[in-house]
Amino acid sequence: MAAGSALTPSNYIEHHLTFLSKPVGEGQFWVLHVDSLVTSIALGCIGLGLIWWVIKGATAGVPNRRQAFVELLIHFVDNQAKEIFLHGDRHRFIAPAALTVFVWVLLMNAMDWLPVDLFMVLMGVIGVHEWRPVPTADVNTTFALSITVLLLSLYFGIAVKGLGGWIHEMFCAPFGSNPLLWPFNFLFNLVEYFSKTLSHSLRLFGNIYAGEIIFFLLWVWAATGVVGTFFGFFFGLGWMIFHILIIVLQAYIFMMLTIVYISMAHEHH
Repeated sequence: MAAGSALTPSNYIEHHLTFLSKPVGEGQFWVLHVDSLVTSIALGCIGLGLIWWVIKGATAGVPNRRQAFVELLIHFVDNQAKEIFLHGDRHRFIAPAALTVFVWVLLMNAMDWLPVDLFMVLMGVIGVHEWRPVPTADVNTTFALSITVLLLSLYFGIAVKGLGGWIHEMFCAPFGSNPLLWPFNFLFNLVEYFSKTLSHSLRLFGNIYAGEIIFFLLWVWAATGVVGTFFGFFFGLGWMIFHILIIVLQAYIFMMLTIVYISMAHEHH
C-alpha cells in the first residue's frame, strides 16, 4: 500500500487483490498470474510429497497416526469413486485422480487460513509486494481445473465409444436421430459441456473468493483501533472456524463432480 495513504476497506482490499502478473508477449491480452501458478505448483508438490512420504513408510502392522489418517483419506475417496464410477476398474485412473484433485484443491483452499498481512510481510522480505496466496480465489485457476476435467471427459468419451460413436451421440442424442434434429442435439450437447465446465469452475471460485473478501474486511476492521482489533480478532476467529467447513466442502464437491463428469462420459445414450 502506498505510503501515507489512508487505510480504508476499499484500498486495503484492492491492494491485497492485486496479482503478481507477467504479460506474455506484447500487450496485456495474455497475462500469467505468477502467484497463482507458483503457489498451485508448490502445493501440488507438497500434497503428493506428503502422501508419498507416508505411503513409503507404511507398515503392515498397527499404523501410526500419520499412516492411519492417510489410509482413512484414501479409503474415503475410494468409496466415493466406487459409488459413482461403475464402468470398469476405478483404481486405474478415477480413484487416484479423485484423490489428487481433493488433496490439491483442499490445500489451495486452505491457504485462505493464512493471515494475509503476515504473509505479505514475509513476502516483502524478498522484495515481493503483490502476491495472492489463495490460488482457488483466482478464476483462472478454477477454470484451468474445470477445463482439464472437460478434456478428460472428452478423452474418455471418445476412448470408450470410439470417435464415430461419440460424434453420433453428439448429433443424435438426446432428442433422436432424425436429421432434422441434429442441429438441436448438437447445440444441446455443446450447452451441456459448456454449462458443466462453467459451473464446476465458478462454484469453487465464488465460495473461496467470497470467504477471502470477508477475511479482508475483518482484518481492516481490526486495524481501526483497540475496539476494532478486539472485535476483528473475535469475528475473524469465528469466521476462520466456520470457513473450515467451506474449504473442505468445496474440495469435496469439486472432487465429486470430477468423478461424476468422467463417469458420465463413459455412458452410452
